[in-house]
Amino acid sequence: MSRMPSSEPPRVGQTLASLRQARGLSLDELSRQAGVSKSMLSQIERNQANPTVAVVWRLANALGVPMAELLSGEEPGAPAMVTVPPHAIPSLRSPDGLCELRILGPIELAGQFEWYELTVQPGGVLTSEPHEPGTREHLTVHAGALVVDAGEQTQTLGPGDTARYAVDQAHAIRNTGSEAARALLVVVHAG
Repeated sequence: MSRMPSSEPPRVGQTLASLRQARGLSLDELSRQAGVSKSMLSQIERNQANPTVAVVWRLANALGVPMAELLSGEEPGAPAMVTVPPHAIPSLRSPDGLCELRILGPIELAGQFEWYELTVQPGGVLTSEPHEPGTREHLTVHAGALVVDAGEQTQTLGPGDTARYAVDQAHAIRNTGSEAARALLVVVHAG
């Protein structure tokens, strides 16, 4: 049984977006690597434009996939390994600029299991409202010292110390020392 050819060109938008995000590339970065304008990439990803063969070839080469994978119009499977360069890791800063959370976990796990590299400058405080019931944080200090306030409890942590605490209550992580502190913060949501 032969399949009738489709009268529509393949829609590569979702495939392109998935491949780009899996590689931790922004539209700007893929635009530079493939030699395709950022506006064209955006239109392709939103299925507002269909790329020429030359554009598909450039994109496939930049992403390191065969052209057929990009043209399949299917959601690509997870690659065996994804490497995210340091400049592609998103980060958040506290309003005072003294706390930085580098988001190490993939976006698809947000709200379930998240991990961050936390840097707190002297005098910095990362305050948080209560999370959903049953959620816990695990904080491991790598350098410096941090004070954790969770509800009525307070604990000071030095290098190598780990605190595990409920965060379905107001909580804060403070640096009362004179040097920057660096830690791994893992949030496990109730589930």
